[in-house]
Amino acid sequence: MESYIFENARILDGSSDEGEQDHFVRVAGKLIEEVSDRPIKDSSAKHIDLRGKTLMPGLIDCHVHINSGGSPDPSVLSRLPSELIAYHSVNILKGILHRGFTTVRDVGGATFAQVQAIEQGIVEGPRVVGCGKGFVQTGGHVDARTRYDLDDGAYHLTQLGACARVVNGVDACRQAARDEIRKGARFLKVHAGGGAASMYFPRAYLAFSLDELRAFKEEADNARMYICVHTHSDEAVRRALDCQIWSIEHGTLISPETAAIARQRDATVTPTIIAYEAQIREAKALGLDPEAVERLKWVRARGPESLEIMQQAGVKIAYGSDVLGSMWDYQSEEFPILTEVLRPIDAIRTATINAARLVRLEGKVGTISTGAFADLLVLDVDPLKDISALCDQGRHMSAIMKNGVFVKNQLNA
Repeated sequence: MESYIFENARILDGSSDEGEQDHFVRVAGKLIEEVSDRPIKDSSAKHIDLRGKTLMPGLIDCHVHINSGGSPDPSVLSRLPSELIAYHSVNILKGILHRGFTTVRDVGGATFAQVQAIEQGIVEGPRVVGCGKGFVQTGGHVDARTRYDLDDGAYHLTQLGACARVVNGVDACRQAARDEIRKGARFLKVHAGGGAASMYFPRAYLAFSLDELRAFKEEADNARMYICVHTHSDEAVRRALDCQIWSIEHGTLISPETAAIARQRDATVTPTIIAYEAQIREAKALGLDPEAVERLKWVRARGPESLEIMQQAGVKIAYGSDVLGSMWDYQSEEFPILTEVLRPIDAIRTATINAARLVRLEGKVGTISTGAFADLLVLDVDPLKDISALCDQGRHMSAIMKNGVFVKNQLNA
């Protein structure tokens, strides 16, 4: 069991605005065993001087789809061979980890077997907290069938690239929820509204009846877990809050009134503005038509507005990227977008303490404290002065550690 002592570290995990200077951190095995403002004695440990560097916990991305390699189009992804999707996911997972994200919440698609493959060391990747397949009503956002398809959508269940399964009616919603829980889901995902740039199911559309949403909520409550909901319109967010659902994805058009309710109910919103920005930048390569690009630009422009509304209301915000297909290099670029409105330290909190709460691993991830997993980043650049220190494919990270093992170590280079 390897042990390390990081000396003279400036710790920055979001627990204070400026971080803690000249601290010492001892790692033994997979855990942080001690954090002190005084030197730690341990003759068996390897001592690493971090003077002039910043020590952060591994980052947390609360909105990913690890099985989105191959195409950003759900109708294509759901039909690609599962073996091909699996091979893509191996590369995706490695890339995520080497950008400094040591924990992710997969909100549709990851299987229990993939989680095990990472935990057993077969595949290099972040810790994955998954929901299995999400739930979509017939014709809803991410129902991957086109206008010309005549099947019932049952194939979604067997295709690794399909992030959701089609369900309709209260009884079917209950059965599907129980099935995903049986298969290892840690939470449930419901597509409760339209897509950002979708032609088939636009963002203003509402999905699932209130009775269906409440059925999902009851099944989640019974299993001692929670639901996250895909929403864009203010009405979709309000419906979810009215059903006592507190994990909101996107929330692009949230109003001050709804944000106040979200704050009152202690909800967390995970905006994913980089997903729209990435598609706009890559529109030509993706073959997007001009109308789709204009819809994306409209949603992208609303992103900072929604952030400001939520910040003023005191709503908790978690980090999410939602990048798909060939756009994974944009995963970290949500940080600069967040700082269009938030202070750098608050942007960091979205991917540390706020995100840890959302994945229900408080005290274990997103923090540098005794008993936490030894997921650590060593940064050469102060992210409070330059948030791009968290971008550029991990270029400014001289070390990345997950579970006490170095994934990257250039400290002695």
